[in-house]
Amino acid sequence: MAKIANSNLISYSPDLKIVDCTMRDGGLVNNFRFSDEFVRDLYNTCIKSGIDYMEFGYKASTDIFDENDFGKWKFCKDDDIRAIVGDNNTDLKISVMADVGRTNFQRDIIPKNESPIDLIRVATYITTIPSAIEIIEDAKAKGYEVSCNIMAVSKVNNEELFNGLNEIANSSTDFIYIVDSFGSFYPEQIARFTDKYVELGNKYNKKIGIHAHNNQQLAFANTITAMMHDAKMLDSTISGMGRGAGNCYTESLLGFLRNPKYKLIPVMDFVQKHIVKLKEEGNIWGYDIPYLLTGILNTHPAPAIKFIKDGRTDYSKYYHELLDNLL
Repeated sequence: MAKIANSNLISYSPDLKIVDCTMRDGGLVNNFRFSDEFVRDLYNTCIKSGIDYMEFGYKASTDIFDENDFGKWKFCKDDDIRAIVGDNNTDLKISVMADVGRTNFQRDIIPKNESPIDLIRVATYITTIPSAIEIIEDAKAKGYEVSCNIMAVSKVNNEELFNGLNEIANSSTDFIYIVDSFGSFYPEQIARFTDKYVELGNKYNKKIGIHAHNNQQLAFANTITAMMHDAKMLDSTISGMGRGAGNCYTESLLGFLRNPKYKLIPVMDFVQKHIVKLKEEGNIWGYDIPYLLTGILNTHPAPAIKFIKDGRTDYSKYYHELLDNLL
């Protein structure tokens, strides 16, 4: 099918897939302390709304992270997932994220025929690609679909990035993701990146995905821009729930796409029942000036998170502090 960029946006691409990351990215807001009711309702919402993948959380190693400091979805044990989904006799696929250096993949990623998980998403920096490939090949050999999400690419020069991408493209991964870790990209940059990724993906038979952050209120725009340039895996979270500025809204994406399989009403019902309550309980995420400034300056959102946690409103002083740290 031709790129949607060249169409009238009335048509749709039937091979697009939506990956709901509410629990994984959103878990960074509340240390993954979601109730079973929340998780079960989100699972059913994803099914009813036609979402293609639901990401439960991380496969973090208990050798590195204390289980007492986090909810169980930091670790995504197979039995905990199965307690929610049973045999998952639905069209919805289950995914988890494996961070390079933070997961014991040999031990904790069991063979696919023993697990309710369908997709292992490997998160890596450009400097750890050899380790990422080790996880990719292990997961693929165990029977999973696999993606590779190269983070913080806005900090990587083009030559280094595309050398790394070629290494990933030669691996067994099924999907390669553009990740705007700092929410610093603009749509025209995403268009250029997506064209490059898709060119490589076509050469090696890999589909391309997009994971956008909302520091500059561009997560939705960047996601649909990537889609128009043939990205096929679109990440989103309900109400944009995610660390700091959050992510592309699932509601916005479902409302925009013309695919009749996607239904918006179940998501709105979930927002009414659960997201409003989460915010009332003091969980904070979403666009704010401190995140805008880290996005503009292409820097990690940690200073913005601290600024908001400290209750500061001296935005100009904070901006100068960010500038000083760049020198």
